Amino acid sequence: MVFAMQPARKRTPRKRAKQAQQDKRVYLVHSDNLHYDQYRNGDAQILHGHVHFRHVGANLYCDSAHFYEQTNSFEAFGHVRMVQGDTLSLVSDYAYYDGNDQLAQARHNVVLRHRKTTLYTDSLDYDRLYSFGNFFEGGKMVDGKSVLTSDWGEYHTDTKMAMFYYDVRLKDKKMFLTTDSLYYDTRTSVAHIVGPSNITSGSSHIYSENGYYNTRTEESQLYGRSIIRDKGRTIVGDSVIREGTTGKSHAYKNVVMTDSVNKNRLTGDYVVYDDSTGYAMCTDRAVAMDFSQRDTLYMHADTFKIFTYYINTDSVYREMHAYNKVRAYRIDVQAVCDSLVYNSHDSCMTMYRDPIVWNQRQQLFGEKICVYLKNSTIDWAHVIGQAFSAEQMPDSIHFNQVSSKEMKAFFDNGEMRETQAIDNVLLVYYPVDESDSTLIGLNYTETPLMKMFLQNRKMKRIWMEKPVATLYPMTQIPPAKYFLPQYAWFDYIRPVNKEDIFNWRGKKEGSELKEQKQRERPRHNVLKKKEETPAPTKEPETAKPETAEPKKTETETTEIKETPKP
Repeated sequence: MVFAMQPARKRTPRKRAKQAQQDKRVYLVHSDNLHYDQYRNGDAQILHGHVHFRHVGANLYCDSAHFYEQTNSFEAFGHVRMVQGDTLSLVSDYAYYDGNDQLAQARHNVVLRHRKTTLYTDSLDYDRLYSFGNFFEGGKMVDGKSVLTSDWGEYHTDTKMAMFYYDVRLKDKKMFLTTDSLYYDTRTSVAHIVGPSNITSGSSHIYSENGYYNTRTEESQLYGRSIIRDKGRTIVGDSVIREGTTGKSHAYKNVVMTDSVNKNRLTGDYVVYDDSTGYAMCTDRAVAMDFSQRDTLYMHADTFKIFTYYINTDSVYREMHAYNKVRAYRIDVQAVCDSLVYNSHDSCMTMYRDPIVWNQRQQLFGEKICVYLKNSTIDWAHVIGQAFSAEQMPDSIHFNQVSSKEMKAFFDNGEMRETQAIDNVLLVYYPVDESDSTLIGLNYTETPLMKMFLQNRKMKRIWMEKPVATLYPMTQIPPAKYFLPQYAWFDYIRPVNKEDIFNWRGKKEGSELKEQKQRERPRHNVLKKKEETPAPTKEPETAKPETAEPKKTETETTEIKETPKP
């Protein structure tokens, strides 16, 4: 049975359009059967079979209904379906619709479909006037490959924005997010984190209380000291952008990247890290810290870069490059150089361009310094080119000095046990009277090779090869012998604490170490002479070959003498 509830008189098109805008009555379009039961249902019209209502551009269908014409509302039972245009549909087992407020209260097996987004719940109130649905007994929204669930939430069909609260879970093909509050934009597939949240993707874990996550591109924009953890590495920053497709993370302002496996840390105002290649870069007040030892080593440079080779294999190793203006501080050792490279493959740290190392009252510099580590502890060091070592005496006036082309130092458990000075060795040494700690004199020595053996940080003995030495009493020291030609004391450059590593102080003009190029050996024209020399004529076979006595080779022996102790 069909009921046409519209007035029958004719109106002009303009008046009909005006009335349609103002008309909020619910119209019954069709029903197979209609009857009244005033005692059981009051003034409701009882409708059965293919019931169809129309209201303000929406069509509502159900198996049966109770229509309250006076209150402009109805109750719908069985296969309830509301269709609004071609973009929105709402189905449920039961619904109550109020035409005055344009509010649909759908219950039991509710499904709201809006374009490509589907919302499943058991109780939904949909407000057509303000275009949003409110669910409060648990819901699930499916947007492409992303699935969101929560205890309570809202979905706005005009802005395509969803709000989820209490036990929120977002899952897509690679990521799983849990939180208590989440906003989700179905137009851009971007989730807005507005509370404590945890995001898991493979081996990566993210904690954030404010940020955005794009489920399409897998890109994260995190704010408020968010934390990214991955395989023992942690990144914290005021803001972090993580590229999901490349696995690269960009962190800004007060960034801290910690490697708990290798016990080191990078800090700065800008850090980049790539999960797939193991590449990292840190700049803007960049600091590298190593806390594998008892005391932490602090190192500052303009830029740090870390390169990983053979990643995800048993042969993996890393290189860290530090440049420019490198300054390092630890309680027991300090260093300055222009650039530095650490290779974990051979555990070697190499300092370039005017490197200087201090240890208590000792200073060491050269063209290049290589430090080899073993189990995170120094094993031996190698100074290459214009090597110079100086030790300031307790009186702060006199200095023990050694210069040579290269030097080597060997350690046991972090303590120096042997030093070697190799080639063109010059030595200025002040023997000390152990009875009263006074200086005996100045020992000036020249030798091609010197070895010094130490025990408990004290010199035990010295070995030299063909030394030429002179001991001057303290009152008869020539002024030219106090300091070796290469002497320089750079205490004004030395970092005094971990905050001082940011204060670059270069060498005074003219005191920079100039790299000495080795002279090329003269080329002998042996080949040319050989070509100019005529080939000898072949002697007749009858002639006897000339026999010669084999030449005796002399072996030069060098007598090794130990320098007598003063």
